[in-house]
Amino acid sequence: MIPARLEPLLAAGSPVRNLGERFSAAGRQLYLVGGSVRDAFLGASTKDLDFATDAPPADIAELLGGWADSVFRVGEAFGTIGATRRGDIYEVTTFRSDVYRDESRKPRVEFSDNIETDLSRRDFTVNAMAIRLTGDGSPEMVDPYGGLADLAERLLRTPVDPGVSFGDDPLRMLRLYRFVSTLGFSPDEDATAAVARMRGRLSIVSAERVRDELGKLMTGDHVADGLWGLVSSRLAEEFLPEFTALGLEQDPLHHHKDVLAHTIAVVAKTSPDLTLRLAALFHDIGKPATREFGADGVTFHHHEVVGARMTRHRMRELRYPNELIKDVSQLVYLHMRPHTYKMGWTDSAVRRYVRDAGPLLPRLNELVRCDVTTRNKKRANQIARRIDEMVQRIDELRQQEELDGLRPPIDGNDVMRHLGLEPGPAVGKAMRMLLEHRIEHGPYEPEEAYRLLDAWSTENPAG
Repeated sequence: MIPARLEPLLAAGSPVRNLGERFSAAGRQLYLVGGSVRDAFLGASTKDLDFATDAPPADIAELLGGWADSVFRVGEAFGTIGATRRGDIYEVTTFRSDVYRDESRKPRVEFSDNIETDLSRRDFTVNAMAIRLTGDGSPEMVDPYGGLADLAERLLRTPVDPGVSFGDDPLRMLRLYRFVSTLGFSPDEDATAAVARMRGRLSIVSAERVRDELGKLMTGDHVADGLWGLVSSRLAEEFLPEFTALGLEQDPLHHHKDVLAHTIAVVAKTSPDLTLRLAALFHDIGKPATREFGADGVTFHHHEVVGARMTRHRMRELRYPNELIKDVSQLVYLHMRPHTYKMGWTDSAVRRYVRDAGPLLPRLNELVRCDVTTRNKKRANQIARRIDEMVQRIDELRQQEELDGLRPPIDGNDVMRHLGLEPGPAVGKAMRMLLEHRIEHGPYEPEEAYRLLDAWSTENPAG
């Protein structure tokens, strides 16, 4: 049984068919494996093509050499040879049986001589199916671990005992919930029990690998299920302890939910954009540290300030790029700002909000909208109206003046020339003064900027 979506890929004269014939002629086996087979049965696109073979890496490179436009050997130590042909990327890997041992962060690479062993080392049965590419053009389905049946039941089960599978590569525990999020499948009970029992072993996996799996989980269509799985198994405690700590806090603005449930609900409401969803994940992590009890109940004053700092710390621990850390923490820092609109915003407040958000403004507005999860429809409608009014104010002011690039009417060179300054901190201070005037009072002419500079220079003779 070969899925219809793969038929054009395996048709006579196709690159994949030619590749299979090439390996067969050399006395080697070649199998299409992994996610491309799974996705084909699900009716999804098959962009990434991975192959497994009994040929050693050196032979793979030789066989690809006369077929591909270019061959890459950077993964040869792990048995993988990459190639490109007419813009498409192919990876062919020698049958493997590698495992992690003890506290090592890297697998010990071992090769096997049969497809069944290779498939047994894969994460889940739905990813442990293969299609053998034969020389006579009659592909054969290989499913030794019941992947097709599990695919029909939308079940995530390991090919071998989950204790062995997760022990060999602990990242599979996180990948379990990544597939819950991206595929909408349910985890096998034995698998979830093994995660709860073995979660501490995730510590031997590099932060970069954990980060990459988390990113895929966060952008899935069923992200709430994936996050709840991380919480219920306690796996999140191993790399997101601030997130799981939210389950202890009660939010006075969302009486029907604790902060953890509220946070997951917010994440699920946002668009599947990594920056936005990470901001939703972290937006309330400052609440446990700022919780206070008073006459009005529990409060979390300035939790956004503390949360932004905690966000930077956690994202650095997970080795996220600096630019992404900056954007996510800024969204966390600003997510409470629009709620002050209920007191009325001046033009300067609108300008400052737009300036501080910068290119993050659309994401920030979406985060603020999604942050409303109360079941009180009257309250939810009131908040939604305030946000609508704020957005309208921004649009109206944008029509009157340049909002997206707030800047003074003169630049740093003009400041230095007018005040006779050399490049240095004083120029920056003067420019910040001019920008502050622009935000508070709106657009103004260069002549006024020079008058402001003269007054500022008199008050600050040393710059």
